[in-house]
Amino acid sequence: MASSPHIINVTSANFEEIVVEGSAKQPVLVDVWADWCGPCKSLMPILEKLATEHDGAFILAKLDADANQELVQQMGVRGFPTVRLFKDKQAVDEFAGALPETEVRRFLDHHKVGSSDTPPA
Repeated sequence: MASSPHIINVTSANFEEIVVEGSAKQPVLVDVWADWCGPCKSLMPILEKLATEHDGAFILAKLDADANQELVQQMGVRGFPTVRLFKDKQAVDEFAGALPETEVRRFLDHHKVGSSDTPPA
């Protein structure tokens, strides 16, 4: 996937600034993933595609669970992938597991993130 200004790798060091503070300006979708997780590998391209397609309607923050175990534990994440939406400096919703693209679109539309008239690919 080509790099996008709307896709950012986050760590314990920049999570507060990018996710929490950043969500005051625009929604931030945090993808908590692990390299060994098969469902994570199938969900990530969908999230990256939607972040690029929505062109700034939200930020996709990718959080490597293995490299940031303490933060993941503080967040209460129990399984991978876990995707959590932050708006106005707080977590507002989440889903776990690799959802199909139509379900991820529905999740974003439910929270009025991006355009609901974007046709499915």
